[in-house]
Amino acid sequence: MKTLLVTGATGFVGRNLLLREISQGTQILAPVRDAKKLRAQLEIEGFDPATVTPLDPEPENWPAGIQPTHALLSAGVLFARHRDEYFATNVDWTLRILEALPESARVVVLSSQSAGGPTPHGRAARTESDADTPLTWYGKSKLALERALHGQKNRRICILRPPMILGARDTATLPLFKMALGLIRTKPGLRRKEFSFLSVDDVLEAIQSAWNLESPGPHYISAHRTITDWELIDTAARAAGGKGVTLPIPITAVKAMSLLVDSIPSLRRSAPSLTRDRAKEIWADRWVVDSTAFRRATGWQSRQDLAEALNGAFRHYVREGHFSRPEKS
Repeated sequence: MKTLLVTGATGFVGRNLLLREISQGTQILAPVRDAKKLRAQLEIEGFDPATVTPLDPEPENWPAGIQPTHALLSAGVLFARHRDEYFATNVDWTLRILEALPESARVVVLSSQSAGGPTPHGRAARTESDADTPLTWYGKSKLALERALHGQKNRRICILRPPMILGARDTATLPLFKMALGLIRTKPGLRRKEFSFLSVDDVLEAIQSAWNLESPGPHYISAHRTITDWELIDTAARAAGGKGVTLPIPITAVKAMSLLVDSIPSLRRSAPSLTRDRAKEIWADRWVVDSTAFRRATGWQSRQDLAEALNGAFRHYVREGHFSRPEKS
């Protein structure tokens, strides 16, 4: 029987994978810091919490006999105040989890496009052959993890680098939908920015393919079509039934706002993507990757477009009570 260990089980991708695997009868092991939160989420989704075995976040405290056949290592710090916070979780803790797994386990590690950095100047898309140029502590921590994993020669590990992920249970897009319902929707920068993205359902399919892939990667995965920042904001507005207009904000104003956010603790908590370090990723105009190599190696294909991904995210927010009125098509 398949036994799956999932880190990040109460987060975005991990939670979606956990729910899918429960439905398929997989035995689930979940190292979590808050077992009560995990149980509450399962009950909200209509599952018996007993279907998942919560584990202590530190492997040294696990009971004997933990032998998963598969693992998804997706947990990590997205936003932090200091470099050491990123590396302590994204690198050191993840490696401790990995070392506690049997060497026979098939392991997928969810890294990030941020480990590679923005699209090189003059290129249509970043590929696996491009030199890595991460901009932030987050991206650098993910790259450091990848490099450490390449020393694990006796393990079956596959590293995926997804771009922006959208879909149900994604708390990161909640502020986007709130803005989309306003009269004025703001866009950072006057120039058009271009991004790769992927729906969470397509990420789950990529993970399934990666478990069967012999190549460790890292592998970029993305939807076939890229999107612009204008499209992202306006499509979110249509999903939420917003009637306002989108206005670009000069990048100098956004940089000034970033300095302000970074200096005030309450603002750092409410707008972590605008802190001085994480905002470095806002300045680049292109975050486009090419997933051709992974598609050819596995036969995987992305299925959902931007509207489907954002509609799914908004429907989930409605179900959870963040919005009192139904979504508009």
